[in-house]
Amino acid sequence: MNSQETTSEVKIGPQLSTDTLKDTLRSIAVLFKLRVVILLVLSSLGGAFLAAGGRISLANLGLLLVTGILSASGASAINQYLERSSDALMRRTLNRPLAAGLVSNPHAILGIASGLIALAVGIALYVDNLALAFFLALGAAIYIGIYTVWLKPRTLLNIVIGGAAGSCAVLSGSALVGNWAEPGALTLALLIFVWTPTHFWSLAMAYRDDYSRAGIPMLPTVVSDRATAWWITLHTGATSILALLLAFHPQLGLIYLIPITVATLWMGSHSIRLITHPDQKQAFKVFKVSNIYLGIALIFIYVETLI
Repeated sequence: MNSQETTSEVKIGPQLSTDTLKDTLRSIAVLFKLRVVILLVLSSLGGAFLAAGGRISLANLGLLLVTGILSASGASAINQYLERSSDALMRRTLNRPLAAGLVSNPHAILGIASGLIALAVGIALYVDNLALAFFLALGAAIYIGIYTVWLKPRTLLNIVIGGAAGSCAVLSGSALVGNWAEPGALTLALLIFVWTPTHFWSLAMAYRDDYSRAGIPMLPTVVSDRATAWWITLHTGATSILALLLAFHPQLGLIYLIPITVATLWMGSHSIRLITHPDQKQAFKVFKVSNIYLGIALIFIYVETLI
C-alpha cells in the first residue's frame, strides 16, 4: 500500500459516523429478522428446559443458541430475498434492505443465508445429534419452501401450516437434550403452532391494505373483518387451552399457572373485543398482546424448570 492510499484511508475513516454504523446494524437486524430469531430461540429454550427439567449444560446451551440463530437467520434472509418484490409494495416492509435496494448484490444474500442454514445443520451433525439437525433443517424447509414459496402466495391457509416452522424450533430444543418427543415439549410445540395464526392474522388485519396491494391472500384480505376476528379468537382459545394444560407438566406448577391464567384472561378479552370492534387499531393490540403472552409463558417455563 503506498502513502497516497494510506492518506486516503485516514481521511475517509473519520467520516464514518455513529449514525452510519447504527443504520448498518439496523439493516442487518432487519435483513435477518433478529427479533423473530430471538423469539424462535427463546421457544427452543422452552422445549429444552421442559425436556431436561432445566438441567442443561453450558455447552449444550451454547450449541442450541448458535445453531438456532444461524438456522433462523438464514431462513429469514432467504424469505426476504424471495419476497423482495412484494415487500416493496407494502408500507410495513418497503424499507427492508432488499426491498429498498440497499443491497448492491441481493443474490449474494441467498448464498450467505443458505450457508448459515447449512452451517447450523452441519454443526448439529458434527456433534452427532441427528434429531437436532433434522428439526433445524425441517424448520427452515417449512418456512422457506412450504410457507414462503408454496402457500403464502396461493392460499389463506398459509400461516396455519407455516406455523409448524415455529414448532420445529421448540422440538430442536427438546432434541438437543435427547428427548424430542417429551410431552411438555410437544405441547409447547403445538401451542406455538396454534398461536401463530392469532399472532400473524391480527398483524395482517392491521395491515390488510398492504397485503391486498401485494396480492397476498392472507385471511383478512379474503374474508370480512368480523370473520377474521372470529378465527383469531378461535385460535386464541386453542392457544389458551394448551398454555393452561402445560401447568400440569411435572416441572411446572403455580408459579407458571398464576401468571399464565391472568395473561390468558387478558389476551382473551382483547380477542373478544376484536369481534365487537373489528378494526385495525384493535387488531394491532391483539398482535402486541399475543407477543407478550408467549413471552410470559416462556419466561415462567424457564423460572419453574430452573427452580
